Amino acid sequence: MTADLPLPRGALMANRSLADLTWLRVGGPADWLFQPADEADLAAFLAALDPAVPVFPMGVGSNLIVRDGGIRAVVIRLGRGFNGIEVKGNLVVAGAAALDAHVARKAAEAGLDLTFLRTIPGSVGGAVRMNAGCYGSYVADHLQEVRLILRSGAALTLPAAALNLRYRQSNLPEGAVITAATFRANRGDPLDLDARMEDQIARRDASQPTKERSAGSTFRNPLGRSSTGKPDDTHELKAWKVIEEAGMRGARRGGAQMSDMHANFLINAGGATAADLENLGEEVRKRVFQQSGITLEWEIMRVGDHLPE
Repeated sequence: MTADLPLPRGALMANRSLADLTWLRVGGPADWLFQPADEADLAAFLAALDPAVPVFPMGVGSNLIVRDGGIRAVVIRLGRGFNGIEVKGNLVVAGAAALDAHVARKAAEAGLDLTFLRTIPGSVGGAVRMNAGCYGSYVADHLQEVRLILRSGAALTLPAAALNLRYRQSNLPEGAVITAATFRANRGDPLDLDARMEDQIARRDASQPTKERSAGSTFRNPLGRSSTGKPDDTHELKAWKVIEEAGMRGARRGGAQMSDMHANFLINAGGATAADLENLGEEVRKRVFQQSGITLEWEIMRVGDHLPE
């Protein structure tokens, strides 16, 4: 990218590798990586940035494969200026960079139940964008509103209904950066909420490869159609089950592997490239379709350019 970029107060780095910023530890460089100092810095930068220059908002890289050729865009990664957590009555206002687990803990300390966030990897911005959920609860059950900085630099607050939250999806304006989200939570006893979260962590650690380099669930559960986890939610058919039935538990390609512990977890077993990971995932999709006629949909976001072969 040769564009003349505005000079922000935050950090702006050219040709910055993103591998160390993703949980899978793979990927090429961003043309530019911008870490704004605060919301005003972000808004001013976007307002002054050539509208032809694409931007890519990036969270903590917990659900992301950056391809080996990198990203032709300004990657925006929010940091300390965006990780505050504030409790106001039955509401929790969290910056987009706040970790989901931290929000759950801070809410529980105040006697508010957002325990479902405790075992969701990543930050609030990504959780909202993906309508993240766990143990039958989804972001859509609690989200009241989100604050955005649009690609134009304008600030906007949207009610949750405007996002059309559904299974692992939402509608956000192109290039918009989530800066904060407000959740409504039911009251609970802090000790009970803490005990519930400890139980969730124990269940997760017993069934998922939490010590490995992964990006969480690789594929969406087939037929997942509800956004709210209400009684009509149907996830009886699990992605791990159809992957296992296709004989792909533990399958390897280069340094990439489908976990032996949980067949729907794609891990960097050592020295994997982004191509290894994505190609193994595509092989899994092919084998599952051949075995069951089911087309698995990626839950991990894959962005950027492939390296020339």
